[in-house]
This record gives sequence, C-alpha cells and structure tokens, in this order.
Amino acid sequence: MCCENVQEIFGEDVFNDSVMSHRLPKNVYKTLKNTIKKGHELDPSIADVVANAMKDWAIEKGATHYCHWFQPMTGVTAEKHDSFINLTDDGGVIMNFSGKQLIQGEPDASSFPSGGLRATFEARGYTAWDCTSPVFVKRDGDNTTLFIPCAFISYTGDVLDKKTPLLRSMDAVCKQGMRVLKALGNTTSERIIATLGAEQEYFLIDESYVEQRLDLMLCGRTLFGAQPAKGQDLCDHYFGSIEERVANFMAEANRDLWRLGVSASTQHNEVAPSQYEVAPIFGTLNVATDHNQLTMEVLQKVARRHGFYCLLHEKPFHNMNGSGKHVNWSMSTDDGMNLLDPGDNPHDNAQFMVILAAIVKAVDEYAPLLRASVASSSNDCRLGGHEAPPAIISIFLGDQLGKIVANIAKGGKNANAKGEAIQLGVGTLPKLPKDATDRNRTSPFAFTGNKFEFRMAGSLINTSGPTFVLNTIVAEALKQIADKLEKAKDINKAVQAICQELFKKHERIIFNGDNYSEAWPKEAEKRGLLNLTNAPDAFKCMKEKYVKDVFKDHKVFSPSELNSRLEILLDTYTQNVLIEGRTALTIANRELIPAIMEYSARLASAAAVVKDAGGCDCVHSRRLEKICTLLGALQGGVDSIEEALAKVEAEDNSMKQAEKARDLVRPAIQEARAAADELEEIVDADVWPLPTYNEMLYLRS
Repeated sequence: MCCENVQEIFGEDVFNDSVMSHRLPKNVYKTLKNTIKKGHELDPSIADVVANAMKDWAIEKGATHYCHWFQPMTGVTAEKHDSFINLTDDGGVIMNFSGKQLIQGEPDASSFPSGGLRATFEARGYTAWDCTSPVFVKRDGDNTTLFIPCAFISYTGDVLDKKTPLLRSMDAVCKQGMRVLKALGNTTSERIIATLGAEQEYFLIDESYVEQRLDLMLCGRTLFGAQPAKGQDLCDHYFGSIEERVANFMAEANRDLWRLGVSASTQHNEVAPSQYEVAPIFGTLNVATDHNQLTMEVLQKVARRHGFYCLLHEKPFHNMNGSGKHVNWSMSTDDGMNLLDPGDNPHDNAQFMVILAAIVKAVDEYAPLLRASVASSSNDCRLGGHEAPPAIISIFLGDQLGKIVANIAKGGKNANAKGEAIQLGVGTLPKLPKDATDRNRTSPFAFTGNKFEFRMAGSLINTSGPTFVLNTIVAEALKQIADKLEKAKDINKAVQAICQELFKKHERIIFNGDNYSEAWPKEAEKRGLLNLTNAPDAFKCMKEKYVKDVFKDHKVFSPSELNSRLEILLDTYTQNVLIEGRTALTIANRELIPAIMEYSARLASAAAVVKDAGGCDCVHSRRLEKICTLLGALQGGVDSIEEALAKVEAEDNSMKQAEKARDLVRPAIQEARAAADELEEIVDADVWPLPTYNEMLYLRS
C-alpha cells in the first residue's frame, strides 16, 4: 500500500477525460467535451452511448449499482442507488444503463427540507446529471457504485439543492465577466470559469472517547469540559511533527482521495492539539465543491478505520481554536488567464483593476449577504475568537495594492514610487511576484496574490453557499461596469473613471490592519460596517429587496426559492440549538448530577468517620460545601435549559424561534456548563463520567 505510485492511482476511479477518450467514439467524445467546455446542455443523441461506456467501465471495476449523487439542503450529500440489472424473458438478467437513466433520476423529494416550496404529499423530485463534474466509482466495504454528480429540483422546477444555484451563479459571472473582457479588447477568451481551493480543518479524537460523550456524537462539539492543564498555549502543535498513527491515517485518506481524483496536496498539524488540515490544488468551482464533500466523507470514514473519530464541527472544544474552511476563490478564462493575477504593474493593468473594483464594490454592497452565506449555529461558536476572523466583513489588499487603490480613489496622484499619476492602460502585463505583500491571517476576505481567501467559512459548510453568493454579487458589479464600458467612446478614460469612482465609494470596506484588535469593531462601526455576531441577525438580510433582486436578475433564485432558503436556514439553526439543549439536559440529568451526588455522599460519609474519630473534618466539609453549591448551580442551569426549550418550542414564527434559541437556550447551556466545568476540576477523576479534554486531546489508546 505505502509503495503505490501516485501517478498510477490518481483518478483511477474517475470516468475522466483519459477514460472518455479511449472508450467513446471520436464524434461522441468530441461532442461531450464541447458540452463540458462550453457549459451547454447534453445532446440526448449521444446519451445512450455515453451511458453504456460508463456502465461497462464501472462494471469492470466491480460496480453493481449506479446512483445520482446530490446535495440537498440537509447539509450532507444524498444518494439513491439502483442496480444495473434488468430481467430477461428466460428468467436471467442483463446489465443495462440507458442515457435516460444517466441524465435524470427521480428520488422521493418529500422528506428533504424545502422551506415551504413543497408539501409532504408533493413527493416528486428530479436529479439531473451535472456533466461538468466527473462521474466516479466509490467503494464502501464490499459495495461498489457508480456515482453521478447531480443537481436536484422539484416537480415544479424549484431548486431543492445547493448545486443548482452554484451552477446558475457560475453562468452569471461568466456572462457578465465576458462582457467586461470583450469591452476591454479581449478577443481570445470564450468563457470565464470560477475556481476554488478549499482548505479543510478538522480534529481527530480517539473513537472510544467519542462513544462516551453524547454531546460529541449528537452535536459534534463538547457542551461540557474543563480546560486542560496545557492547551495551545505553547503553539507547539502547529506545523509540528505528525505522529505515526495520524500519519498512517493521512496516508490512507490521501490514497482514497487521489483515486477519486481529489488533488489532496497539503497536510499538517493545525494550532489546537489534535487539530489538522488538508488542502487541495485549485479546481473548477463546482468540481472543487464536489471534491470537498468527498473529502469530508473520506476523512470521517478513514478515521474510523484507524480508531479515530473525525470532528468537523467549527468549535468542538471550548476556548481553543475552531476549524475553518478557507474558501480560496478566483476566476480564470478558458484560455488559461487568471483574472485575479495583477501582473507586474497592477496600476497599469486595466483588466485586473476593473475586476478588483467589481469585487470591492460587490463585497461592500452585499456584505450582509456574504456574512449570511457562512452563518450557522456551529460557526457562531467559532467566529470572533481564537484565530477566527470577527463577524465584520472587510477586505485585505496588502500595502502595495492598497496604496494603489487608495491613490486611484484620490484621482491618481502620486500613485507610484516616481510620484507619477496613474493612467490605466488596457492590457495584461507581466506577472507580479506573489510575495509582493504580506499575508493577513486576521482578515475575513484577503487578497493573497492571485485569489481571494474567504476565511469566515466554517469547516462544516458546503462551499457552494459562499461561492454562489460571491459569483452572483460579483456578476452584478461586472454587469454595471459592462453597461458603462460598452457605451464608452474612450475605453481608457472610462476605465480610469470607473475604478476611481468605485474605489472611492467603497474604500470603507478595505482594512489592512489587525482584525483581531479591540479597536477594529469600533473603527468598523464608524465606517458603517455591520457586526453581525450571530446567524439569526445575519439571515435577516435575505428578506431585503436588494438581495432578492440580485438573485432574481441573475436567475440564481426566484423570490420564493430565496425565501425557502431563509426558512430552511432558520429552522436548521433552531433545531441544532434545541438538540444541544436536549443533549445537555440528558448528560446533566443522567450522568453528571448522579455522579456528583454519589461523590458528595462519599465525602459526607468520610467527614463523619473523621469526626467520629476525633479528627478535623474541615477539609472534607469545605470541599463538600463547595460541591453542594456548584451542584445547586448546575441544577439551576438544568432548570434554565428546560424553561428555555419550552419557550422556543412554543414559538411558531421561524425568526422569533431562532432568536429565542439564541437568547435563551444557548445562555442556559452555558450556565450549566460553567458549574459543571468547575465541578470537573475538583471531583475525583474516577467519579467523573465524561472523558476530559486532557484525555481526548492528548491521550491515544
């Protein structure tokens, strides 16, 4: 296993271009490639040929079934498996897979979240093959299945998934971006392709510990747990040597990912103990999103084989670094040009500066929507603490680019080292070294040389959410710019005027300082930037007309589809918090309180024995008094949780319900936790029923 050749195994379970070119007739291969390259609908006349070739290839790899693999609004992927077998007249079977079966499936849609778009009895839904994302074979134990990446819509055509709006937004940013490029004189590019590289952080904990903790099993995070004697204080875990057992896990995970064509490239220890990261090479956005979903699944499955449990929650451990999913987003042309590569002289590169101006405009005008795209109950636990960016959206450009932008906003005076005025010329100049500016790890939206890194996204998130928002809002900004450029008589002057206007109008969103500083929220407030610290507040922007309009205008969401998203997000937030509350009650009532009562009885008995023997029972009595006081506080927290749960469950307005979950349930859980965590530090280790942070983060079985 360890000697396998990466070049030989990479993509071996993918029906990729190499496989297609060998197995498809030349005319069919050419037609399919053209469909994928230009984003056109699949020609039904070639569907049967393609499906048959896929079937034969998959069967040779041991597949007996195929499945349409899609991404409903549950937060996880979904799959419906069908076998290739068809009965023959003589009672035998043949293996068959038609073009119709490839292109479209019909899973029951009634039980997936729809946000009111569908009633329970309206069950029909359709999956449609996303032919731009490669089909692959996946092995689960003895089961081998052909997986077909798909979009998922209802019988009425309404969006029920995360992929459809992503594909629509990719079309939108391509359409509007190409208008800009053509206006600037680009005659070679035909398409703009949004790209993504998603860094994935995660924790590895011994499975035996997780099995003893209901909070980790049901909620993905610890609802109770005192701080360990050593946390991440020394920063000695970050980029440290990878222990052998973890390295073995990583090696197997890499092999599984490589076979699926996932370009897992970087791996290392992260800041918190038992925290790690894996990152791929950049890829086309929808394919990279599919690959990230596969990455999370593979990490969790391989972890179990090695006796680990992979935690993907944004904040599994209180007062330690949480896990993010840094969304590295960019745009490239079909002829290989990265539109976010500034060139050797960014202030002379009209194409780059116009694209940059569009992004700055988009992020400033739609900052609440961008914040909402990464909002969740789990990410609320992470943002604003322990090396996570705050909930304030801002853009980092770095000193060099920041100065150029600032000077353009002022009219182009003294923009460069020679003090010459900026004149934006049309064209693309030699590449700027990627290290022309320092990196800002505190910024939520940072320019990092040839891409933007959106660091607010949490480790659990499906990357389609923040990226289809980015695509859509940037498409809107590009549309408005294209409208002006296409009417301009002098392109150079128009570019100059557009960049100056946009950088001046939206310079408030640019911040190159320390986003972790206490001064930044005050400065952000002066600038008029919102600090949306929790998900319910972030979601409110989805009711605004300007948000509905931008999605409608670019055909990403209809108003009813957007409203359904809001309802699903609010319900998901509330249900997750309720699950946490009920889980905290179960742990406190069935594990913590009985154990503490038993321990206090033991202390009381010991104190009585000492006293009867004529000794001083002051130590026993003082400890017993403290434990009884904290036990009372824990019971008070339990009572508060019960009251809070009842109030949330009695509310029938989705927004108010989410707000009550935020304002009542979470503080009540914290009240119970504060008492329990203090008790953990003074109760005998053999009595405490839960594995501790010390054990989970440092001890390997």
